[in-house]
Amino acid sequence: MASQLQEQYKKEIVPALMKELGLKNVYQVPRLEKIVLNMGLGEAVSDAKIIEGGVYTLTRISGQKPVVRYAKKAISNFKLKENAPVGVSVTLRRDKMYDFLQRLISAALPRVRDFRGVSGKAFDGHGNYTLGLKEQLIFPEVEYEKIYKAKGMNICIVTTAKTDAQAKALLMALGMPLKN
Repeated sequence: MASQLQEQYKKEIVPALMKELGLKNVYQVPRLEKIVLNMGLGEAVSDAKIIEGGVYTLTRISGQKPVVRYAKKAISNFKLKENAPVGVSVTLRRDKMYDFLQRLISAALPRVRDFRGVSGKAFDGHGNYTLGLKEQLIFPEVEYEKIYKAKGMNICIVTTAKTDAQAKALLMALGMPLKN
């Protein structure tokens, strides 16, 4: 079942972006490809509960089970051993991607204290946008009592846009509260 944001994209946003960007073909219109959620959990070297908490959090937020990421090399200065768990990540596509983006825009971001919009300069030059959050507790799905430690996370929104201007137009049309 398609989400409300996905239906809005197909019916309203695609024609508006075609007109705004001067595109002649529907397939030239930028669209969302995937959203990657990532939590770096470096403290998991000394405490295994942190990885469990990260898996629980991303499962609740995304609706699918995340993958535990492991260290590729041993680094003695960080007391890091090879193949030690260092983070969790999940990739969202299709319906779950649109559901997550809608919840992020309408429910989670407004819960940030003194929220005035997210930076409009966090594009990578290829039409992708990355957003960093300081704590996962802004999502209503996460129960405060079950969190071992509040952690931050990165949200990378990958689009098919060729330029940052096209990606910015797409995210603004989807309702992302970008400033500047």
